[in-house]
Amino acid sequence: MKKIVFTFILTCVLTSVMGQSKNFLDVPYLETSARVDTLVTPDKIYLSITIQEKDSKGKKSVEEQENKMAQSLRALGIDLDKQLVIKDLSSNFKKYFLRQKDVLKSKQYSLLVYSGKKAGEAMVALEKLDIANTYLEKTEYSKMDELELELKSKAVKKAKKKAEALTAPLGQTVGAAIHIMDTSTPYYPRYNQAPRMQMKAMEMDMAEAEPLDIDFEKIKVETSVNVKFKISE
Repeated sequence: MKKIVFTFILTCVLTSVMGQSKNFLDVPYLETSARVDTLVTPDKIYLSITIQEKDSKGKKSVEEQENKMAQSLRALGIDLDKQLVIKDLSSNFKKYFLRQKDVLKSKQYSLLVYSGKKAGEAMVALEKLDIANTYLEKTEYSKMDELELELKSKAVKKAKKKAEALTAPLGQTVGAAIHIMDTSTPYYPRYNQAPRMQMKAMEMDMAEAEPLDIDFEKIKVETSVNVKFKISE
């Protein structure tokens, strides 16, 4: 008896699901897709800086170079507490055990600036300190989440306009959306693969070098949607 009841319930459930699917397919609809994009200037620019201790009699310690770097960056109006972080600290321990005076150390930092001009000023200042191991690490746009939502909204509106343009010659009207799919690819920060960021100012005599108002390559942001609209006579 229980087996019969269970079979009856399962049959009812499957019939209901199949009925819903059939009803969905029976609704007259038009499927459209739309894509929108824009270009934005990055406002978060990360520079990778490495300070190394040289194996020579007149070598400058990492700490000495670090202090001079800090002074130069502060003079540019950079808040070191918020914009400079240490990424890596390493030492040549093999030499340390052999000859303590020959310990070679290096420190890697990540410097955040908010404009291309400030990045140029920082690069020139570091070059003057003979800290040449510096390159562009990555660029970001701080309001990316808000921008992506705005573009998605525009894409849906564009899809509806396309649907209206397609149905108007047929004397049909576009109704409510019955299915929306976001087919966008998530945005990820752009990492620079070049070993070093090149600047024209560095090719000049450093005594006469002027920071460049660098215009970094704009970030392309795009979004796309697929929408099904009900249509009626």
